[in-house]
Amino acid sequence: MFTGIVEEAGMVERIRPTAKGIELTVRSAVCGRGVKAGASVAVNGCCLTLVKSTASGRARLLRFDVLQETWRLTNLQFATPGSLVNLERPLRADGELGGHFVTGHVDGLGKIIRWERAGKDHVLDIAAPAEVMRYVVHKGSITVDGMSLTVAGVAAKSFRIWIIPHTYEVTALRGKKAGDRVNLEADLLGKYVEKFLAGRSRQSDKK
Repeated sequence: MFTGIVEEAGMVERIRPTAKGIELTVRSAVCGRGVKAGASVAVNGCCLTLVKSTASGRARLLRFDVLQETWRLTNLQFATPGSLVNLERPLRADGELGGHFVTGHVDGLGKIIRWERAGKDHVLDIAAPAEVMRYVVHKGSITVDGMSLTVAGVAAKSFRIWIIPHTYEVTALRGKKAGDRVNLEADLLGKYVEKFLAGRSRQSDKK
């Protein structure tokens, strides 16, 4: 479980196909501290299991084995050596919930259709598939590449986010451009509400 508060923008060091999937190595200055093999780390909002952590100067190289299915369904497939990726360690039981509950299970890929500066801030418009848009509500939360963000506007097939300077500076957003794909995870609460209401509807139909 994560909160969507990105700790750093790591850099992809190496991508290597293997017999079982993809070996992804990310250079980290922060998230490599205190994590051991078997730990979960959110990489662009995708929950991955750390396979190995090795020192590299003051940084650490974090190696993950990514299934072909995960690779195909997330924007990790577009990563290249040098790409920035958002990193977050899992939420501790006594930790601060600064964003919202994020599972690290990507619901779909969005596409950046507007990404430009607006005064000191940036405006970000993302086109999203219907299976994600059904949970997007004005002023609600959504996870974009692992970032817990507040929805500022909703259209039929897209939504808008406003990005403050701090978020731009400390996340992988600074390396994005219009046309890029982003990982999306809808708010878990919306999914539970939908499931609950669907169950009540079925019970009513039986009466």
